[in-house]
Amino acid sequence: MRRARLRVDGSIVPVREIDGAWHEVADEWALSPALTGRSWPLEGAHLASPSDPRIILGMAHNGSAADRAIPRQAFMKSARTAIGSGEPIRIVPGHGNVVAEAELAVVIGVHCRNVSAAEAATVIAGYTIGNDVTATDQIGLDEKMIQSKSGDGFTPLGPWLVTDLDPDAVPLELFVNGELRCQSDTDRLAWNIAEQIEYLSEYVTLGPGDVILTGSPDTASPIRPGETVRAALDGIGILENPVLAL
Repeated sequence: MRRARLRVDGSIVPVREIDGAWHEVADEWALSPALTGRSWPLEGAHLASPSDPRIILGMAHNGSAADRAIPRQAFMKSARTAIGSGEPIRIVPGHGNVVAEAELAVVIGVHCRNVSAAEAATVIAGYTIGNDVTATDQIGLDEKMIQSKSGDGFTPLGPWLVTDLDPDAVPLELFVNGELRCQSDTDRLAWNIAEQIEYLSEYVTLGPGDVILTGSPDTASPIRPGETVRAALDGIGILENPVLAL
């Protein structure tokens, strides 16, 4: 099943795909939500970011099996960095190298804390594509990574959530201006999705709409203003965003 958020007459409307159309739901995160009776065709719908998170977390150094030798560590991004497919990533001239990173993103569906790996699937609302845009030259200047991770549009998400996905075996591709730059798979991640949720929920209360960027297994490529970046994940779809100068 696909879940999404549509832009309709200046408002954001939570919807689910039912019988070939988007149907508005009364409660975005309910397991079995009531329908409001409003619906829209799939074709031509203006999709917003599939989540409006209060917290965006990302797993650091989680790109290969060798990273299991490093203690688990995460970072936070401003929730205001979340944008939908088609919206611009904005780069500040003079801030140095900026990379796009195609990743599987997990969206949490319930308030939760101290979730075991065995229980992790029960707190997930769905999976989407994430692009963890990073100003890499800023990392050495700010160990907390605010400067490198929280630029405008630095967390594209979309185009929708899917609920029926094996998160441990998802092929990932990253394109810049139509050129394939990176090709990988989530099975290369050091810490799998269940382990990440167990770790993060030990320290942070997670809630509906919160996002976990699960790691970049060699899926990073430099991007510049004037280019278009596209992240494609099997079983989900395509997330595409223009890159502009701020």
